[in-house]
Amino acid sequence: MADKKLISFVIPVFNEQENIEPFLDTLNAETAGLSDRYDFEILFTDNHSTDDTFKMLNARAEKDKRIRVIRFSRNFGYQRSILTAYANARGDAAIQLDCDLQDPPSLVGEFLRLWEEGNAVVYGIRKTRKEGWLLHTARRAFYRLVDALADIDLPHHAGDFRLVDRKILDLITASQDRNPYLRGMIARCGFKQVGVPYDRESRQRGISKFSPGEYFSIAFDGIVSQSVIPLRLATYTGLIVAMVTFAAVLVYFLGHAMFGATWPPGFATQTMLILFGISVNALFLGIIGEYVARIYQQSVKGPVTIVEQVVPRKDRSGVKMPGNDG
Repeated sequence: MADKKLISFVIPVFNEQENIEPFLDTLNAETAGLSDRYDFEILFTDNHSTDDTFKMLNARAEKDKRIRVIRFSRNFGYQRSILTAYANARGDAAIQLDCDLQDPPSLVGEFLRLWEEGNAVVYGIRKTRKEGWLLHTARRAFYRLVDALADIDLPHHAGDFRLVDRKILDLITASQDRNPYLRGMIARCGFKQVGVPYDRESRQRGISKFSPGEYFSIAFDGIVSQSVIPLRLATYTGLIVAMVTFAAVLVYFLGHAMFGATWPPGFATQTMLILFGISVNALFLGIIGEYVARIYQQSVKGPVTIVEQVVPRKDRSGVKMPGNDG
């Protein structure tokens, strides 16, 4: 019998003590019927949880040798956590799951079937999701904005629940990007990719660790990392404002020179124009500043994440950092 393929489950966690046991029990139940064809490893990346998450993972790892845990020295953010997990996944493919069970492990078999058919990426498409109207509307607007700006096609309503083939794992973990937006990085790799629709469940235990600021940060990274159109928009707007200003000056000049027209001093008009010009400059200097900030961050040498502890301990020397061949 040929050797079984190894599948890595990568699970980023932060203060998820309520979900660790239910998640692992559910995952084990769903993969039991696949163990005749595949071997599995379960890799957790812990963003320096302050509850008992790491302690519980340590205890489960002592009983289940498939479990590995990488704990960071601080919270480095969701996207960096996933990228580090991808860099350390040993499998022929990696499946990302969140341990709150909003994305169903029951789809793992379908993901693997589509992967075996030649798809390098299999991603979940959220048909429905139990969340507030405001957040749902904001997501829809974001997906359409990024799709309009990006020079590649990004799947709508596709989150981070996905299977990624080894060849794409190697490509994206070789990246030196310190502000990774993984949906865009994976889509940019190309190859054959397919979506699987599903209904996303609500969180049953604990609370979401994403604040509005973190949602905005991820959204902004998605826009800036996928397109330079905002920079071009700044240029075009500057040209339009300059042309409108030149036309207004020409009208005033011709009216005075040819028709002897005079106008009273327009304090309000001048004030509005000045404030408008300042606002436009400030807006687009901010956009340019965001790109410059990312150039600066890319130029600063250092790891994307810093590891504090590894389970099992013997694996510590083998931990890989994204963008590093070692």
